[in-house]
Amino acid sequence: MDDIRPSPTTWPRFRPSGDAAITVELDEGVDRRTNAKVIRLHRRLHVEPPAGVRETVPAFRSLLVQFDPRVTEPAALQEALTAIIQDVSDEPLPSRRWTIPACYAPEFGLDLAEVAELAGITADQVVECHSSTLYHVYMLGFLPGHPYLGDTPEALHLPRRKDPRTRVPRGSLAIATSFTVIYPFDCPGGWHIIARTPVRLFDPAAAEPALLAPGDEVRFEPVPLAMFETLSAAGRGAWLS
Repeated sequence: MDDIRPSPTTWPRFRPSGDAAITVELDEGVDRRTNAKVIRLHRRLHVEPPAGVRETVPAFRSLLVQFDPRVTEPAALQEALTAIIQDVSDEPLPSRRWTIPACYAPEFGLDLAEVAELAGITADQVVECHSSTLYHVYMLGFLPGHPYLGDTPEALHLPRRKDPRTRVPRGSLAIATSFTVIYPFDCPGGWHIIARTPVRLFDPAAAEPALLAPGDEVRFEPVPLAMFETLSAAGRGAWLS
């Protein structure tokens, strides 16, 4: 499958990913315009797939294209994708805008005080800074329904924790580098936990199991502990703005 590799100085780049998939890289940086083009390509291929394309999976700056090798071959698929990509815009996407309640109380913001100390600001300022930002869903990954949200304010850019936790509670909001994530399930994690949401991000019984999708926008609404418990008991979730 070496014949599908173009010159490394050109975009897009096509990389073999096993015997039945190609990764299409659209740029080397992680930014909203590149991600918008990834998502537009993903949506285009869902509606008008070239022969043999089975599924596409968007990431920060690339798209995994799975295909049936009995129907097409990598070189032919690359040619078809190249033609389509030339017609795909990187303009901002029309998007759904979600408001997600988040409780930044010490019970849930396990690393909030440490984040404030590292950032050189108060815990209240961390909350204000984090919750006043409109985030972009770059991709889902790591776990079903697990969103990578950018762009966290620069004042809160921190490396991952040196000592990852073996268990992070479901619904935890955590930050590292320029991203915020929400853990949809209890799992290990090495990011800084600053809050928790009662919103259920993944429901396998729902028509759309993942609440969020790449290209969505998210704003966090700070809520007190009592409201968090009320929302949890009522089974209420996020709402569209």
